[in-house]
Amino acid sequence: MSDRQLGQARRFLGVIVLVAAVVTWAMGLMMSPHETVASTGVDHVRGVIVTFARKSAIGTMVLSALSAWLLFPQSRPRNPRRDYALMALLAVMVVTSLYQMYWLSSVG
Repeated sequence: MSDRQLGQARRFLGVIVLVAAVVTWAMGLMMSPHETVASTGVDHVRGVIVTFARKSAIGTMVLSALSAWLLFPQSRPRNPRRDYALMALLAVMVVTSLYQMYWLSSVG
């Protein structure tokens, strides 16, 4: 294998892992128990949702770190717009996951 093929394979795997991170992040946000008003009889489910959201936030951060490692090689391109967009996406996902973990620790 040449270096070019290894770079392409690394970027491909990085994109796949980034898509998995985005899906994990979105599912964690959709399942988040941020709503203070709960329907009658569903309080027993709140602990399960908190556990799921916490593990989803941890998974998002791990997948984001792995995809960043795969997508950012040592050689830098001349036009880093793609890198800036990926850094912004990864930063938003990690910051919201950290906030979610902080908020979940105060809830449950």
